Amino acid sequence: MLIAGFPAGAWGTNCYLLAPAAGEECVIVDPGHRAADGVAEAVAKHRLKPVAVVLTHGHLDHVASVIPVCGAHDVPAWIHPADRYMLTDPEKALGMSVGAPLLGDLTVGEPDDVAELADGAELELAGLSLTVAHAPGHTKGSVTFRLPEQQDVPQVLFSGDLLFAGSIGRTDLPGGDSAEILQSLARVCLPLDDSTVVLPGHGPQTTIGRERAGNPFLQEPAAGRADGPAAPPRHQRRM
Repeated sequence: MLIAGFPAGAWGTNCYLLAPAAGEECVIVDPGHRAADGVAEAVAKHRLKPVAVVLTHGHLDHVASVIPVCGAHDVPAWIHPADRYMLTDPEKALGMSVGAPLLGDLTVGEPDDVAELADGAELELAGLSLTVAHAPGHTKGSVTFRLPEQQDVPQVLFSGDLLFAGSIGRTDLPGGDSAEILQSLARVCLPLDDSTVVLPGHGPQTTIGRERAGNPFLQEPAAGRADGPAAPPRHQRRM
């Protein structure tokens, strides 16, 4: 298994490329702001052939490079239908303006080929099986992608902005809901084995066991509570 990741752009959003091995087909997760060059470098370095882009949600910091990346490799982008509008109207999704200088280097809109994700779907892409879980709370169309355990490689969860190391995604933007994100954590994250590796949308990787033990927002739903405080953004520029 090959997973290559790098933080991209103004918000340091983690973009990932995953493939069975170097020299094979790959899937790209969340090509965000100014991620196209990093994707091209990783593709060349590992001799990969992209076959799809998959998006954990529609916020600009996770989708800003979807048009150039999909166009360069002639591949589709997968997104949950509840967040699809964000591809063409990113400022509405944020409830604020991100600023003309930033928007000046973006191509806003949908790529040529867009496919919609559904809860529980099994995506067979690049020789990999990705399980989709709808996980609203950060946005209405937030999802996670899970790769099953393979030989000596533990299960991997691409959590987007649902779960971070020590925190969770903010819920103060349009479509956010603090009770809903706790419900998603309880349904999507808590049933997973402690050994599950979590690759989040921002910050360092972690494990479900580490977050179960020390993340106060994961402990809320573990205690059976359906409400609780919204997580503050750990960095003011994170979406």
